[in-house]
Amino acid sequence: QVQLAESGGGLVQAGDSLRLSCVASGRTFSRDVMAWFRQAPGKEREFVASITWSGSSLVYADSVKGRFTISGDYAKATVYLQMNSLKPEDTAVYYCAGRQRTDRFYTSWGQGTQVTVSS
Repeated sequence: QVQLAESGGGLVQAGDSLRLSCVASGRTFSRDVMAWFRQAPGKEREFVASITWSGSSLVYADSVKGRFTISGDYAKATVYLQMNSLKPEDTAVYYCAGRQRTDRFYTSWGQGTQVTVSS
């Protein structure tokens, strides 16, 4: 089992940037898939971006393409989400998640970090 801990959330203005970090502890493998999800008030949790520790596969939600960048440092067991040109609709609790490449669902989740974007 992998434990995940997010940090870096906060209150920013529209157009600002923010970088989230997610530190993984426990057993990790280079082919594991790491992802960021988010959940806005009154809405379902939605996928934001994913990456393998090796960096060989990057996937983004259409809503964040061109603005957000996911990256990972396997040596530091840390995944980042660089968020640029933030919009009020990006306001949500952001969760880090992980799964083994052969798993269909994400099995490890962090506690979440709040991102609030004011207009």
